[in-house]
Amino acid sequence: MASLQVTTGLLGVGLAIVILYLIRRDHLYLMHGLFWVAVAIAAAALGAWHGLIDQLAHWSGIQYPPALLLLLACIVLFVKALHADMVNTRIERDVRRLNQRLAMLEADADATRHAPSLPTSSSSESLP
Repeated sequence: MASLQVTTGLLGVGLAIVILYLIRRDHLYLMHGLFWVAVAIAAAALGAWHGLIDQLAHWSGIQYPPALLLLLACIVLFVKALHADMVNTRIERDVRRLNQRLAMLEADADATRHAPSLPTSSSSESLP
């Protein structure tokens, strides 16, 4: 049991280090990295605190503690996927709006480029 806790704790710390490295190298957006750092902290806490998952399972009425761990992992991944879809939808909407604005600007530029020039009146023509 102790080797499992050491492994879990090391995985949590290792994951936190990798996430911080990816954020530092700008391979991972800071807000997304914070989520994964929280996951790494939770894994490290499960490794450091003996019997935490057993206590949580007993408190929530789940008979088999690893089932609680799997349930929590599924819920976290579901929430992460939902959040990623929401961000993706916002980005797609913004890109669609930018494309529409660009098309309107290009249409205005073409219209002003192909519009006939108005004759300019000279100052001598306006005198009586």
